Amino acid sequence: MSQLPVASVVFTTYNQPDWLEKVLIGFGAQDRHDFEILVADDGSGEETRRRIEAVQARLPVTVRHLWQADDGFRKCEALNMAVAASAADYLIFTDGDCIPRRDFVSTHLRLREPGRFLSGGYHKLPMATSQAITADDILHNRCFELDWLRGHGMPGGFRNLKIGAGPRLRRVLDALSTARASWNGHNASAWKRDIVAVNGFDERMRYGGEDREFGERLENAGIRGKRIRYRAIVVHLDHKRGYVTEEGLQANRRIRAATRASGSRWTAHGLVKSPSP
Repeated sequence: MSQLPVASVVFTTYNQPDWLEKVLIGFGAQDRHDFEILVADDGSGEETRRRIEAVQARLPVTVRHLWQADDGFRKCEALNMAVAASAADYLIFTDGDCIPRRDFVSTHLRLREPGRFLSGGYHKLPMATSQAITADDILHNRCFELDWLRGHGMPGGFRNLKIGAGPRLRRVLDALSTARASWNGHNASAWKRDIVAVNGFDERMRYGGEDREFGERLENAGIRGKRIRYRAIVVHLDHKRGYVTEEGLQANRRIRAATRASGSRWTAHGLVKSPSP
């Protein structure tokens, strides 16, 4: 990339090379290519590195693989590593198991505003459907078509409206939705200056609400969420969550409660390891 990217797309991964490959292909199939991808790797093995190298050679966008040693669930450290390394002034966050629809990046960039962060959602797929998706299905957008998804094991239901709605209905649904515009790490974006102003992600956090705590500090700093859950679409590939612990969930709840009670905008455990400047 000869000039600075318009956006940095950030997501974490950990030993899920098959899912990671599908996500990378999805970003290669976007309707614009003036962004970079930062894969924030929380300690994956050599297979992940080899897969990234094989896939990135076929993509029209720059892929940067940022790796940290495996020392348990350290997603927030990996995210901060990527934030610090990002080259763009606007950052789009998702997960390494979420395939983006071809207009995902352009939608985030089109709807960005000063003083706001964007709050998207995901469409969760069962394991059989997740496994059925091929590179060709991603490149030709079939994995975002309701008929294809139903034919490959996805159950029916109202939630499928997120996939089936047209452009005008998507805008209406976002306007009418009562879902809170919280920071959802699988589909969210913000200006880098705002992320830095709240000192990034709290590295004490483990799985369970770690993204929400970051969003609560953004809100405390006056950066308000904007709903785009029906306009920016990703499909979420199924997987096990062996890293969830009750101890970690309780610790996260205490940190979040303290952030809300104090109105804190800053964490001393983020990009900079210090109290508020």
